[in-house]
Amino acid sequence: MQWRSIVVGLLLLRLAFSFILWLTFGLGPSWGFNFPINFNFSLHKIELFGEKVGADPRSGAWLRHLAGHHHHHHGQGHPRTCSQTEEHGYKKPYLRFFEDGGDEYAKKYSFFPEKLKAEMRGMARDMFYFGYENYMKYAFPEDELNPIDCQGRGPDVLNPSNININDVLGNYSLTLIDTLDTLLVLGNVSEFHRAVKLVIDTVSFDKDSTVQVFEANIRILGSLISAHILLTDSKQPFGNVGLEDYDNELLHLAHDLAVRLLPAFENTGTGIPYPRVNLKSGVPPDTINETCTAGAGSLLVEFGILSRLIGDSTFEWVARRAVKALWNLRSNETGLLGNVVNIQTGQWVGKQSGLGAGMDSFYEYLLKSYILFGEKEDYKMFKAAYESIHNHLRRGREACNEGEGDPPLYVNVNMFNGQIMNTWIDSLQAFFPGLQVLNGDVENAICLHAFYYAIWKRFGALPERYNWQLQAPDVLFYPLRPELVESTYLLYQATKNPFYLHVGMDILQSIEKYTKVRCGYATLHHVVDKSKEDRMESFFLSETCKYLYLLFDEDNPLHKSESKYIFTTEGHVVPIDKRFRENVPLKWICEKGPHTANRLSSNELKRTCDRIPDERRYALPLKSVYMRQIDHMVGLS
Repeated sequence: MQWRSIVVGLLLLRLAFSFILWLTFGLGPSWGFNFPINFNFSLHKIELFGEKVGADPRSGAWLRHLAGHHHHHHGQGHPRTCSQTEEHGYKKPYLRFFEDGGDEYAKKYSFFPEKLKAEMRGMARDMFYFGYENYMKYAFPEDELNPIDCQGRGPDVLNPSNININDVLGNYSLTLIDTLDTLLVLGNVSEFHRAVKLVIDTVSFDKDSTVQVFEANIRILGSLISAHILLTDSKQPFGNVGLEDYDNELLHLAHDLAVRLLPAFENTGTGIPYPRVNLKSGVPPDTINETCTAGAGSLLVEFGILSRLIGDSTFEWVARRAVKALWNLRSNETGLLGNVVNIQTGQWVGKQSGLGAGMDSFYEYLLKSYILFGEKEDYKMFKAAYESIHNHLRRGREACNEGEGDPPLYVNVNMFNGQIMNTWIDSLQAFFPGLQVLNGDVENAICLHAFYYAIWKRFGALPERYNWQLQAPDVLFYPLRPELVESTYLLYQATKNPFYLHVGMDILQSIEKYTKVRCGYATLHHVVDKSKEDRMESFFLSETCKYLYLLFDEDNPLHKSESKYIFTTEGHVVPIDKRFRENVPLKWICEKGPHTANRLSSNELKRTCDRIPDERRYALPLKSVYMRQIDHMVGLS
């Protein structure tokens, strides 16, 4: 019996030793979720980065820097992230991601021939024109093209509750308007002129259409403003694109639409707008009192530019009031916002905080509004929001590409306590690496982009929702969204690494292979079996094709111009211009009153003006250190 005891003891000892090894080498439970892709690429060999495991510690790699100085940062109250690794003077630590590791992955992705770049540029151009020309042939003046049936699509008048369609389609030639500046980006001045004339001659907003304020703002108002500015820009980045006899008609259309959206801001207890308006009659009587954070808080770029172009602060003021109202409702504990709010009570109906649907462009416009207008309060809000995101949404190991545990991931949490609410992320979150690039946090941008590209490589598309715990799609459709392409383009502009050209080629070829149909490109109903839906949303031409083309067009005027430009959340091109940084007093409207019909009612005006401190201004005349930095970055100093 003694030998049996010895054998059992040895077995138990071996099991214990194996268990210790299992924990020691990071094979056990990590942050409470499984990373969504079984990396037959780790981030070391993703068919992504040629990172040499035994890298020279003198190379200045940010990974070595993080590990080497980690002991200086214990006890500071929050975990370190990749974005905090530049404090010892390494100018571009993220470039270490792309140094040649000498293996097959580095060889594959470290070069992209000029001939292939020209081929991909031509393919992106052809993709745009196949969709655009078929829209003009089969659908115009309706809002969208049904690319399978080769017919036009407008609002669903028989089913007003079909908000998936009616929020977007307002019976105002949506796709043509949304596409205007893309024609200039592709260098087609003659078609741009023809399209502008068509819009001037045929489009009216005096329609009995109930639309979502957010969608009308980013797709229609933003495009009209962008096209107007490009038509009248004295610097003419696209050459002489001025239109004879043009009399600011696009700006007048934009103004008219904005006035029709203003009733959404009336009669709300918080200043946060209603989600929908009827373009003729204002807010419908049966409208709900709930809206999403992104929908209410992503109006400032377009409304702010309009105010500064026409000299009327009404529009910027109501948009800023909405942003500030949302910001003041954030959690005192976490600094996070929820995704759905009651506009009368200010109570959070949806307590989920994430980076995707319902939240995404709120963060985007905090930073872009600051870059455009120089209002330092916008940057303070963005900086605080970004810190809260990293403290509470980011899960995974501290370093992006090194160490034990899962690579970083941004999850959906409860806004009040930071606890994970579900195990999915959505495709809209793929915009965030591009915003990180704009904020200078290239390391984290590289890492999160790799995560989304990994999903794309698996399916040839991005499912609308992906469950990182089950490692499978939760919602299976892909409506030709641009977010991953946008981040790929911005990361290429930041790093100039050929890897991102390979990513763009992969995306371009997948879209061509899986979504092209008789008269355009169709939404994928199912990313696995590649079945399709008969819809081509306007953002496919406005954003997806535009970013793909720009990725492969190194000599585009946007890249060569002395002027600086930024893209709206719908991909519309607007200049970073000193005109937009001129002081627009908050008190202006309160002193002179609204001078256009259908503006804020007198009671609403008095109630809101009473809240404004006399000394406050829209854009503070004294520049902060942040404003000076941005001025220098965009060449305005």
